[in-house]
Amino acid sequence: MVDIMLKVENLVKRFGGLVATDSFSMDVKQGEIHAIIGPNGAGKTTLIHQLSGILEPDSGTIYFDGKEINHLSAPKRCHAGMVRSYQITSIFKDFSVLDNVAMSIQAREGHSFRFLENANNDANLSNKAMKVLKETNLQDKAGVLADNLAHGEQRQLEVAMALATSPKMLLLDEPMAGMGPEETSSVTKFLNSMKGKYTMLLIEHDMDAVFALADRITVLVYGRAIACGTPEEIRNNQEVRKAYLGDG
Repeated sequence: MVDIMLKVENLVKRFGGLVATDSFSMDVKQGEIHAIIGPNGAGKTTLIHQLSGILEPDSGTIYFDGKEINHLSAPKRCHAGMVRSYQITSIFKDFSVLDNVAMSIQAREGHSFRFLENANNDANLSNKAMKVLKETNLQDKAGVLADNLAHGEQRQLEVAMALATSPKMLLLDEPMAGMGPEETSSVTKFLNSMKGKYTMLLIEHDMDAVFALADRITVLVYGRAIACGTPEEIRNNQEVRKAYLGDG
């Protein structure tokens, strides 16, 4: 039996007369990359805000790792293992790559007020941070200021910081935003290398990246899931083609 890491049942969110999330249901299996796609205004951002705890749904239930989490705040969901990255890169640009990851480890271990201490002065912390950097292919950039990384490498560092918190699932909010083709290809390969190791929910506009990465895809239109399936099933779904992908 496949374990379900995230299960959403009949989620509804209204803003006045606008129904932004319309009886939305889905599940994310442990270890899979599950993508959510949809046109602008489909309700993707509202959905991920509800999943991560920024917005409270009007009705419906969210289960994470077998537990109902509607009542949990965003920080408590993060501590429970649901870790989100954002469209806009959120890193400490004046700190080294190593120190960025070290601060995430300190926060996980409850020592976040030690962030001014250089990670190089703490061998145990430095070793833990380097292990994460090796996993994310950033070990050669350990001493580089985060501000000096290329945009794609900064997004990669953001994922490394998320992994340093020992997540059970990553919510990746448009990780390819603002990238050119070469950087998109690099980050796609990077995320693909983690397939099976981590459960990931991916919201992304770049269809080439989505179809290269996703095990399953849910299509969101006007707040409602109109289809869910493998990339091939979604490509061949006539309702999806009409509503979003087009006949090309």
